[in-house]
Amino acid sequence: MQRDIYTNKELMETLYCGASFNKDKYIALPKGFTTEVHKKRTERWEAENIIPAENFGQAFSEWREGNEVCVDRKGKEFKGRKCAEKANKEYRLMQSDLYNLYPAVGAVNATRQNYNFGMLAKTSNNSYRTFGSCEIIIDSKGKKAQPPERSRGMIARTYMYFEAAYPKYKMSRQHRQLMDAWDKQYPVTKWECERSE
Repeated sequence: MQRDIYTNKELMETLYCGASFNKDKYIALPKGFTTEVHKKRTERWEAENIIPAENFGQAFSEWREGNEVCVDRKGKEFKGRKCAEKANKEYRLMQSDLYNLYPAVGAVNATRQNYNFGMLAKTSNNSYRTFGSCEIIIDSKGKKAQPPERSRGMIARTYMYFEAAYPKYKMSRQHRQLMDAWDKQYPVTKWECERSE
């Protein structure tokens, strides 16, 4: 991903925090960035799945039930992500689709987990995780993440692309309405166009 997409210095920044990084994936955290968790994962960027693998993986029988080829060396059957990766080509294509992968500060990636995006109520809810100057907010109790305005349009178009490209993936009606709204409210950026070339 780094070698193929992020070669132009103008594109070398993380999705949620706008943190710049170099060719070796080391991040220059923005002034005011803070985290109380996953501190060791703040030095380098990680590939963030906009649509978490679990969210589209559930559509595959290999994820839910396993497959005859999903047996470890000890003869134990397995399912979930490892089985879908091993047994299903369409799943592997979805998982590695570069339109769904963006650089993110590792601590943010780890904290977001597999939460969907949405809008969070303004509250002093102590289940909310914030990162100082990085404007993403993650609600660990409600299992939802509110991205900063700067990334909402890209996120929306990623969801829309994924639904169009992969018939197995479907957004809920409510999620589709939010993505449509973000798509209209936050137009395509120069950065987004250059990344897609």
